Amino acid sequence: MGRTFEELVAEAEEAPVTGWDFSWLDGRATEQRPSWGYQHMMGERMAHAAAALDIQTGGGEVLAGVPKLPPLVVATESWPPNVVKATRLLHPLGAAVVHDEDEPPLPFADEAFDLVVSRHPVTVWWEEIARVLRPGGTYFSQQVGPASVFELVEYFLGPQPEEVRRKRHPDDARRAAEAAGLEVVDVRAESLRTEFLDVGAVVYFLRKVIWMVPDFTVDRYRDRLRELHERIHSEGPFVAHTARFLIEARKPY
Repeated sequence: MGRTFEELVAEAEEAPVTGWDFSWLDGRATEQRPSWGYQHMMGERMAHAAAALDIQTGGGEVLAGVPKLPPLVVATESWPPNVVKATRLLHPLGAAVVHDEDEPPLPFADEAFDLVVSRHPVTVWWEEIARVLRPGGTYFSQQVGPASVFELVEYFLGPQPEEVRRKRHPDDARRAAEAAGLEVVDVRAESLRTEFLDVGAVVYFLRKVIWMVPDFTVDRYRDRLRELHERIHSEGPFVAHTARFLIEARKPY
């Protein structure tokens, strides 16, 4: 017999959500990965950099997976629990972690880095990125695209207006990068299948990715969660689609 609604929800409520490691979802949710392989591509660029900055590093998991770090590496993070986790993970690798509120200005001098990276930034301050890059330096980032996992968002919040669904569009990122004086050299976008295999996976995901359903709590949405549990039990996994795009931009000499 399958586990009950209350058991699944209680387990997901108790699971820690610090860092940006989603291994708790192994066997409970699946997500296609973008074809380009962000971490591998980032590692190639890190291997040739002298000074690199990772913005919004989360728990530092992605940066820690790079085979060869530059002589100087700094990571920023705003959420105190993640700052602690990233510090413990990255300091032994020679990377410094700086607590930063993710608002301008970045706490670094002009032209301090020849590589700036960021995986899934919440906000991109393009003028600041351009400021801290050296001439010829590169910004390399994988970002969440428009209407990502909106099947799940709209299950809880109802249909969203077009201006909300279009937010984080790669065309807008290109325009913003160019307005900041950067030359965009690559943009790629993909829609990727995501499956939630039980209601506990949904609870954990929404607790961790808090901007998806900003007012989410189990108590607030218990009825909808129970309906979702029954739906998954009778129809199979809840299917959504994740939007991802890759953008690379260079600061002119």
